[in-house]
Amino acid sequence: MKITYYGHSCVLVEAEGRSVIMDPFLTGNPASGVSPKDIHVDAVLLTHGHADHFGDCIEIAKANECPIIAVFELAEYCRSQGVQTYGMNIGGSQSFDGFKVKYTLAFHSSSVSVGDSWIYAGEPGGILLTMGGKTFFHAGDTALFGDMRLIGEMNKIDAAALPIGDALTMGPEDALLAAKWLNAEKVLPVHYNTFSGIHQDGLLFCERLSQEGIKGYPLKAGESFEI
Repeated sequence: MKITYYGHSCVLVEAEGRSVIMDPFLTGNPASGVSPKDIHVDAVLLTHGHADHFGDCIEIAKANECPIIAVFELAEYCRSQGVQTYGMNIGGSQSFDGFKVKYTLAFHSSSVSVGDSWIYAGEPGGILLTMGGKTFFHAGDTALFGDMRLIGEMNKIDAAALPIGDALTMGPEDALLAAKWLNAEKVLPVHYNTFSGIHQDGLLFCERLSQEGIKGYPLKAGESFEI
């Protein structure tokens, strides 16, 4: 499995000829380093509906004629925009062609901004993605919560993307504990340094992970690692 970071919380995951993009906030993301038209995937996965995660999902899904996989209410909103969707919900799993998706809890909020209104987008979630015999956990936007221990006990997590920005999600201290509870072998810090108010030192966070025996990857946009 190859994991490529495109800034903020956007991750492209590839294995055995299949590829998916998660939370494709590219346009308007100063750290993405890539255009939506350059993305070629088999599916788009969303953790929740906020604009910095929803991003360019409609454009990418239409261009690739691929589904958007999301929690039911968010999937229904995407379907109303003329794209293929597959609605899921927290705790549910589903196998697709070459990969499996399971939604987990995430403690946050979720809505889609349309003009001056906000549309309810279901519950936020984390995503366990299994491809090529490896499992990658994208925690989405979340606070630290005790059931991360259970997620780690029930799944062999080869790598995890964890938010560290604080203010809107858990910060580095809580994310460090989350990494240990999840028993993640490798961790990609996300959701930091994109905007004011969420500035963190990704390198320092990864150094602290190393002290706990966990490999951290403070990637720049376009950089990858493999598991």
